[in-house]
Amino acid sequence: MNGTTWDVALFEALNFDGGKAMDSFMSAVSGVAMWLPLYALILYMVWRRYAWRGLLLFVVAAAVAMGLADVIAGIFKHSGPLKDVWASFPARPRPMWSDGIENIHVPSYEHGEFGTVSAHAATIVSLALLSAMVVQRRWLTVVMIVVSLLYCYSRIYLACHFPQDILLGAGVGTFTGLLSVAMFRYIMKRKRG
Repeated sequence: MNGTTWDVALFEALNFDGGKAMDSFMSAVSGVAMWLPLYALILYMVWRRYAWRGLLLFVVAAAVAMGLADVIAGIFKHSGPLKDVWASFPARPRPMWSDGIENIHVPSYEHGEFGTVSAHAATIVSLALLSAMVVQRRWLTVVMIVVSLLYCYSRIYLACHFPQDILLGAGVGTFTGLLSVAMFRYIMKRKRG
């Protein structure tokens, strides 16, 4: 078994066979296309609040936050961008490739073998944090929290990650999200001053 006791037990409690409709829904949740209207709304709200310069800066900050989150998460996977440098790190197989897990539901085996830090969790948390702190609307903050939780849960449902992988990814996303918020605020303040 490739996880801590609480981690595997929580995974087994959260992973279930919801049928083909649920499999399709969770695959869509875990993808990009479903969220394009939300991303467009965020960009529109940033544009309304900060005009074109602010929007351009937001796009750069989001690219930095999400790109850095993805790279950091990838470092911990043997298939990541620094796999040769990090080869001695004991990467943990995804739940779908792990032995000793009872009644696992795996809708698809299209994913790589290792998933020690969830890049999906890292990127969505970084975007959620940046969006909420830049737009500063309570309802958007709530929406981004719900979207992040649903997005992260989809990775457990699809048997791609253990809960610990999601928490590690969320930690990475928090770090890169806060870094990009600081960058956004610093540059906006300099432009105004």
